[in-house]
Amino acid sequence: MAEKLYSLIEHTADMGIRVKGHDVRHLFRKAAQAVFSIIAHQEKVINPGQQSFEIELKADNLEELLVNWLNELISLASAKEMIFFDFKLLKITERILQAVVYGSSAANYRMKTEIKAATYHGLKLEKVPSGWQAEVIFDV
Repeated sequence: MAEKLYSLIEHTADMGIRVKGHDVRHLFRKAAQAVFSIIAHQEKVINPGQQSFEIELKADNLEELLVNWLNELISLASAKEMIFFDFKLLKITERILQAVVYGSSAANYRMKTEIKAATYHGLKLEKVPSGWQAEVIFDV
């Protein structure tokens, strides 16, 4: 059975997710996958015209790094009119993230929910017995 990516968090006006990973790298990857599974559904698998982008981010702490990561992906996807489907985190520390992300044209997808940004409101990032868990609220 496939691993569950995320669960939705009830929120009055916005949308939230709870995501778990066995380590920080896995958590950040699953959070990114969750964002794009909320934004779009793949319609067709016709030569997706895959493109890759390198991302380097710095932050003061891991929580800020998570929000910056998700917002960078949302912003880049919007600017390039793409949907990202694979995320390779090359380096991740408390303050630095280096990754390569892969995407294809948004034309290959059915848009479901527009996510404007990840917010700091209700943000939780913590070590739990099974690894790491995060809760993120998005402005939709």
